[in-house]
Amino acid sequence: TDMTVTAWETNLTSTNGSDQAIYQHYTEFRILQLLIPIVTLIGLAGNSVVLWLLGFRMRRNAFSVYILNLAGADFLFLCCRFMHSLVILFSFKIFFRVTITFLSPVLTFAYISGLSFLSAISTERCMSVLWPIWYRCRRPRHLSAVMCALLWLLTLLLVILRRSCVFLSRNMHYFWCSTLAFITAAWLILLFVLLSGSSLALMTRLLCGSHRVPPTRLYMTVVITVLVFLLCGLPFGIYCFLIVWFQEDLGAFIPHFLVVIILSCVNSCANPIIYFFVGSFRQRWWKQRHTLRLILQRALQDTPEVDEPGESLPRETLAILKIMPCQR
Repeated sequence: TDMTVTAWETNLTSTNGSDQAIYQHYTEFRILQLLIPIVTLIGLAGNSVVLWLLGFRMRRNAFSVYILNLAGADFLFLCCRFMHSLVILFSFKIFFRVTITFLSPVLTFAYISGLSFLSAISTERCMSVLWPIWYRCRRPRHLSAVMCALLWLLTLLLVILRRSCVFLSRNMHYFWCSTLAFITAAWLILLFVLLSGSSLALMTRLLCGSHRVPPTRLYMTVVITVLVFLLCGLPFGIYCFLIVWFQEDLGAFIPHFLVVIILSCVNSCANPIIYFFVGSFRQRWWKQRHTLRLILQRALQDTPEVDEPGESLPRETLAILKIMPCQR
């Protein structure tokens, strides 16, 4: 993906017939490049707050561990994208080779890790709704931490092997490189299927049928985060897939490159905004002051809220809440 930016910027003269078209495309390129660091700085600030609160100021539970690691992956992705945009924007040709060799695999690592954590969050949330008794009483205590560690290691292994295959492609057999590319693509497809399937099952269980479960703030946080990823984060993965498999037709994808990059930055930037929006939704700000820690804690709340004093929860929900002490 780094090569596409250089190709677009250096070959504008050869791909456009008139000076006016060249100037127009170059202006659009610079405007989009200026938007990237602005969006990344906003996202870095938001994810820094989430990392600070979940890491040092709040007691972590099953889902907050996933949110903490997702914020770390988004922070890493935005850091690399910010440095990359500065190199392209100010034409630091000295650091361009470093950008290709170092930032590109780190960007891939952060993107796949974020997708992995989001799929784990959606899958575990679906399991907690479909099998609440098993989830409360039989779920391993440190499952979230173990899963996050395994996902970090697996993603790092895939990226290292893939990068080694790129550097040693002349000395390695083509079969191993194609097999590794197939494994990486299969892993990404599996993550997307888990993310989509669990989200669909969760929405069906909560919105349809006679045994509907009242939605919680955590449910809203997960659903909105998944929807934002499908709209803004998924095009980046599709674009990179097309670049890998259709390198000979690279020029067809160059005009949409920066738009996809900005959407991926918006995806990582939007997650902290979603947490604080869900946590502060329907709160009476004029009656009491709310800290960011309390707002984030409400966004991860997994119990239904009762609006009116005389309103009661459904029997099925009360039965689930009674077995909550089973959770270790």
